[in-house]
Amino acid sequence: MGHQDDRTAEASGRRRPGSASGCRWLGAFGSLAVAVGGYGAGTLPVREPWGLWAPRGSATAVAGALLAYLGLTLLVVAWWRYGVLLARGVREARERVLGTLAWWTAPLVLAPPLYSADVYSYIAQGAMVLEGYDVYGAGPSVLGPGDLGADAAASVGGHWTDTPAPYGPVFLVLARAVVELTGGAIVPAVAGMRLIALGALALIVWAVRGLGGGSGALWLAALNPLLLIHVVGGMHNDGLMIGLMLSGVLLATRGRWVLGAVLVGLAMMIKSPAAVALLFVGVMVARRDGGVRGVAKGLVLPGLVAGAVAAGATVVAGTGFGWLRTQSVAGAIHTALSATSDVGLGLGLLLADDPDPVKGVVQKLGLLAAAVIILALAWRAWKGRIDPVPALGLSLVALVALSPMVQPWYLLWGVCAVAPAAWDTRRGQVLAVVSAALVYETAPSGRTPGYGFAVAAVVLVVGLWWVRRAAWASPRGGGTAEGDAAPAAVARQERVGQQRVGQEEARP
Repeated sequence: MGHQDDRTAEASGRRRPGSASGCRWLGAFGSLAVAVGGYGAGTLPVREPWGLWAPRGSATAVAGALLAYLGLTLLVVAWWRYGVLLARGVREARERVLGTLAWWTAPLVLAPPLYSADVYSYIAQGAMVLEGYDVYGAGPSVLGPGDLGADAAASVGGHWTDTPAPYGPVFLVLARAVVELTGGAIVPAVAGMRLIALGALALIVWAVRGLGGGSGALWLAALNPLLLIHVVGGMHNDGLMIGLMLSGVLLATRGRWVLGAVLVGLAMMIKSPAAVALLFVGVMVARRDGGVRGVAKGLVLPGLVAGAVAAGATVVAGTGFGWLRTQSVAGAIHTALSATSDVGLGLGLLLADDPDPVKGVVQKLGLLAAAVIILALAWRAWKGRIDPVPALGLSLVALVALSPMVQPWYLLWGVCAVAPAAWDTRRGQVLAVVSAALVYETAPSGRTPGYGFAVAAVVLVVGLWWVRRAAWASPRGGGTAEGDAAPAAVARQERVGQQRVGQEEARP
């Protein structure tokens, strides 16, 4: 009877809201609420012949938005609590992180597009390639009523209707394949793009684990609500870029730098910021071979391999090299999260009749500052003062922070690379807080309302205060650059966690 009572108490404890199992259920309910709310307040298409995602009036939209915001908050709370349990070394949390990811992801798979209309641009651009239009010379608005992808083109939001594609030919080939297989019908086409997003999520999980990241790293990278709602829910191609980039970096850490550079080249042909990874692949090559010969090899050969992949992919895709001239088109669209654009616009309004030239100068200075930071981190990585993988992550964070156009999900570029080495350090916690804040910046409809920024600011302030007052205990202590120099420390955290299991399970 005593043993039965103990088992009953243990099972009851695991079902508590603050337990790993409770977090799993709470996050799953939150994700389900986001998905259901999306049917009323998601980024619904303008035309959808099947009637599954048809707008149902303003009252339904408001109710759906409230439900989605509530669900998002439950998901964020569950995620943060799960991270606390991982930091304390709770065995159940460590062992079931992939199952938790599946529970939290599943409701979003059948949801309409959420938090962004970009997926309609992807489908329309794939249709443009299929129909023979120059995707780097015109926007989705060139698609006529009789063209494939016309419904998607009609649903593209705002400035993007007439904006040429800033994406590489590898992604456009994938989008074209989706349109070709689905006939451009909007619901099946969105489902096809979501399958690509799920594949990207699987790549991220594989790469993060391979880079020495245990369950905690997966918590920051893959379980992150910012990734779930924008990569799975919104189907942003950033997820595929991150997955390919980190997979290439993983192969480079294992000495297979040529194949790694190939994957980074493919990632560049999704979105160009992946090119930053080539510098750190080069650092790995230089450190391995040593001497002047090693430095020369690291500086030149990974770039040549990736460049050959980019050129070959462009020729095979048949889309032309127009992507070389469209990389800056996004910078012409002002986003409030871009500090350099905001400062440049403010100075321009104060100092000149036309603010655009001043804004352009400030944006270029921001990119120059980002380049200096990236080179400094590469130098430190070459000297062995920081591991190349977290150095890559910090470089991408700096690039995002100083870019002329910033979207909330861009933070994931760096977060996923930082996670394996520093998820439970102060640095990782700050990135987690910023991630939690940014999920509120965008509404389920894809708009960026003022109250979203207000809620994000509150979450950011409260989260940073919490981190300062109650930072997670870490055997690495504080997240210094020297601590980051050893991704294997994550494994040590797992072993330390096993020693804490008995204590944690004994707590009331």
